Amino acid sequence: MAFRNTPSPVTLSGRLVSLVPLSRDHAEGLAEAAAEGGLWKTAWYTSVPAPEDVPAEIDRRLAMQERGEMIPFTALDAEGRTIGMTTFYDIDADVPRMHIGFTWNRPSAHGSGTNAESKLLLMTHAFEDLGVFRIGLTTQWVNFQSRTAIERLGAKQDGVMRAMKRYRNGALRDSVEYSIIEPEWPAVKATLEARLSRRR
Repeated sequence: MAFRNTPSPVTLSGRLVSLVPLSRDHAEGLAEAAAEGGLWKTAWYTSVPAPEDVPAEIDRRLAMQERGEMIPFTALDAEGRTIGMTTFYDIDADVPRMHIGFTWNRPSAHGSGTNAESKLLLMTHAFEDLGVFRIGLTTQWVNFQSRTAIERLGAKQDGVMRAMKRYRNGALRDSVEYSIIEPEWPAVKATLEARLSRRR
């Protein structure tokens, strides 16, 4: 098997949010987003970098893109304000499959519908343009907000992987793996579109 089209950087635009290819030019806006409410400290179990670490995180993600391991995006709201980051990663043409993750958004964007629309844009591109069969979503056991958001998408929990990594503070991390497969996509898409239509 193979992708219908080769995964590559692309701009995905919706009504509430646009996902644009990550660039070093986004460092200032991303640092400001990470600094909002001390996000990198309050969400210690997430992939949010400290503001001063944003340039290094951009370089890390772009290096993974160069190796074909990731397609990173910067998320912008309807006013063009930088709200966060997200990616395609764990890209495997054999199934074909990929993960959506390493996602974070500034606190003032939470509950705005931008995250739901981001997932709709990413999954529409993956399933309908790239021909992906499986989308994976992984989060930490302790990140109940993220687990709830993923389950609201209609993703199914595949299992809990214990002691997979360490957090920044050295504690061991348990990961929860979810997935959506191509036959489930029409129902997931309809649910997301219905949720977003209530925001018009």
